[in-house]
Amino acid sequence: MTPSHAPGPPTAVVVQNTRSGGPGRVGAWLREAGIDLEVLRPYEGEALPRTLDGRPLLVLGGGFLPDDERAPWLPATRSLVAQALDDGTPVLGICLGGQLLAQVASGRVRARHGQPEFGSTQIRLRPEAADDPLLYGLGATVPAIERHVDAITELPPGASWLASSAACPHQAFRVGARAWGVQFHPEAEAERIAGWDRERLARQGFDRDRLHTEAVADDGAAVSAWSVFTRRFARVCARLP
Repeated sequence: MTPSHAPGPPTAVVVQNTRSGGPGRVGAWLREAGIDLEVLRPYEGEALPRTLDGRPLLVLGGGFLPDDERAPWLPATRSLVAQALDDGTPVLGICLGGQLLAQVASGRVRARHGQPEFGSTQIRLRPEAADDPLLYGLGATVPAIERHVDAITELPPGASWLASSAACPHQAFRVGARAWGVQFHPEAEAERIAGWDRERLARQGFDRDRLHTEAVADDGAAVSAWSVFTRRFARVCARLP
């Protein structure tokens, strides 16, 4: 564990909420950009730190709501997010992590709200994204993999609304200067879809083979955009004192 005042690269605290939900290529891009990762797996009993000590925070996805009692570590995760917001520490929340950031900052999240989204989806960047430190210049639309049935229904007061999709309005937002939440999965590779539960997808009205084919076709554009997005987040982290 590297405190913020120690020499060397900053270490980001990563909260992984499910066995299959690791940092993936976002983790690889962060490491390539000089950010060390401390990946914590509280579902296996690993304790979360009480304080971040100035370290950046990455909260990953999982099939829970932000206050889901099935995941008893989420109160500690919410506490870390609140601390980061208070201190101005960089935060990136992905899927559940983005929903959790929204809730902690006084937004709203609802279970099974709106249309489910699975597979590669066109993310539409809003005009506000043109001035965002992570999203500027990525293009009008960028593909990203989705996997959610819950949704953010109201962004936090004062949040910058950065992106939407045809089925889900709140795809990306920023709270303050250095806390971002996204509903999609920039860390997920297209090949992951081949392992998704075919029957569960069919119940939602999706064909796994079609989702996989579409995601493979979109993967080059996704990598081009989200690797830049991630490296920009790394630069935000590296500017910590």
